[in-house]
Amino acid sequence: MPIYEFHCQKCGRDFEELVRSLKPKVVCPHCGGRKCRKLMSASSFISKGTDGTTVSSSAGDSCAGCAGGSACATCGH
Repeated sequence: MPIYEFHCQKCGRDFEELVRSLKPKVVCPHCGGRKCRKLMSASSFISKGTDGTTVSSSAGDSCAGCAGGSACATCGH
């Protein structure tokens, strides 16, 4: 499932949101504002690891399973 970055036009803060539908109803977690626009961002996603655990990965970051170790099969770090 994709994670998108949004910008709240009410408070001016950026935040990430897990999107489960094509037209998400996004609410700012900081102020509750509903006027949020999707930002262009690095490729981020959440997927299931081979052992069934949830793995979050972002371009340039290690996954939750390896913490930046060497030769991770999930994120390549």
